[in-house]
Amino acid sequence: MKVQGSTILRGMTRDGSARFLVINSRDMINAMREAHATSPTATAALGRTITAASMIGTMLPEEGDTVTITFAGDGEAGKIIAVADYFGNVKGYIQNPLASPPKKPNGKLNVGAAVGAGTLSFVKCVGGGDLQTGMTEIVSGEIAEDIATYFALSEQIPTVLSLGVRVDKDYTCLAAGGILIQLLPFPEEATVDLIERNAAALSNISQLFELGMSNEDIAELALKDIPYDIFDTLEVEYRCDCSADRMRKKILSLGRKEIENMLDEQEREGKDRSLTAVCRFCGSEYTYSEAELLG
Repeated sequence: MKVQGSTILRGMTRDGSARFLVINSRDMINAMREAHATSPTATAALGRTITAASMIGTMLPEEGDTVTITFAGDGEAGKIIAVADYFGNVKGYIQNPLASPPKKPNGKLNVGAAVGAGTLSFVKCVGGGDLQTGMTEIVSGEIAEDIATYFALSEQIPTVLSLGVRVDKDYTCLAAGGILIQLLPFPEEATVDLIERNAAALSNISQLFELGMSNEDIAELALKDIPYDIFDTLEVEYRCDCSADRMRKKILSLGRKEIENMLDEQEREGKDRSLTAVCRFCGSEYTYSEAELLG
């Protein structure tokens, strides 16, 4: 599945103190919402997660590398997963796409309540298969704070992260995006102070995008009074890499006996002796006959 994309801007402060990424992820999130038919709160929760994952993916060292971010909380959203590749393309899954806890007193969607308490884990597959893993406790369930805390505690990288998803009355994504700033080794103290000062202007980033600000405009806001250079702009997409062959291999991994039992159950229910697999990231269905599975 390949759909309309979004854009990531990447750059670095001129003194080498920090790198930054800005993403406008509205189109990506609308593609995700279409695949999962999410409620507004689920759209915000999964949307923030895939927005962050897309930016983080572009920081992976080699083509072919991936990062998987998993929120395993006890809220009604259940498990939330985002998988991004080296190019920033991303796919996502939410266990309960209809999660809809009561809104906050200020009327905003309560993503923290939907996520709940639990763990946040990162799994990076790098260098042709080596796994790098890390885990922290969920701090607030609001996604951005949790991921920034993960970087600080698990990877010792001070990180500023703002994520936002604004859902329209028709449940589509009206505006969404994020900015990620990470300090590099031996940063200039004056630059760090300015980044911290400017971070206050980024607290409602979805509103900034809704007002028509571009990635460049938001970078300028985040790096006010800090000389910086923009390296590139990337086109990124909500993209699922499932295929008939890959799904068939997953069924075959269950073993011949289990497959036979499942086929027998289909027959007892008066159905054809075939099995259907549904991709949890995009909803695509793949049906295989007995001959295709057992030869």
